Amino acid sequence: MKRILLSLLVCIFPVAGMAKESKYDRGIVMKTFIPKGQWMVGATFSYSEHVDDNFEFMSLLKDINSEGYTFKVTPIVSYFIRDNISIGGRLAFSRSYTKLDNISLSLGDDLNVEIEDYNNVSNTYSAAVFLRTYLNLGDSKRFGLFNEARVSYGYSQSNGSSGTGVDLSGVHQLKHNLNIGVAPGITCFVNDFTAVEASINVAGLNFNWYDQTRDQVYKGSRSSSSANFKINLLSIDLGIVFYL
Repeated sequence: MKRILLSLLVCIFPVAGMAKESKYDRGIVMKTFIPKGQWMVGATFSYSEHVDDNFEFMSLLKDINSEGYTFKVTPIVSYFIRDNISIGGRLAFSRSYTKLDNISLSLGDDLNVEIEDYNNVSNTYSAAVFLRTYLNLGDSKRFGLFNEARVSYGYSQSNGSSGTGVDLSGVHQLKHNLNIGVAPGITCFVNDFTAVEASINVAGLNFNWYDQTRDQVYKGSRSSSSANFKINLLSIDLGIVFYL
């Protein structure tokens, strides 16, 4: 029995010692993708417009006659406080215009809704601060991933009207927005100082406050909040940035 116990101890202790000395290497090597002390400046632009002439959609929306556009510009600047880590901010301005001459909603023989002579103009101003962390893809110095945590505040003012003559009615609306979110993305260097990037919102908290005045007499307000933890393909941001 003593010999058996002694043999077991001799086998166990060397194995335990080897387990202590050995370490599992996952092969993850943190490399400097963008060094400390660099500045990043850039901007994103977007423009879209639409024109509908007697258009029909799914046999529900008929006789659509409308036109409009949306324009948005967003300058951005950040400074790298450490290797692969930057802090910065962005400003944004967007303007949208919609003119709806006519639209008919048909839900059956007894339910038809028609809207005519509707106009709306909206201007939105927003500012955000963010923290970015970068990670290079393998040994590549051209392609990299980043994750951006941001806090943004927006202010919007819109004016809408419908009808003509004595039936004219107008609505003035003010909107305040607070957003806390996370947006991962990918960047690709075209040369040593220029890169194109794309990011998408995947999670965030969103708060909205509305104040309305109709016909300069009637007032109303509304507030809403939401938590978003899903990928929104319509929130992809594309831009070009320069590293100085």
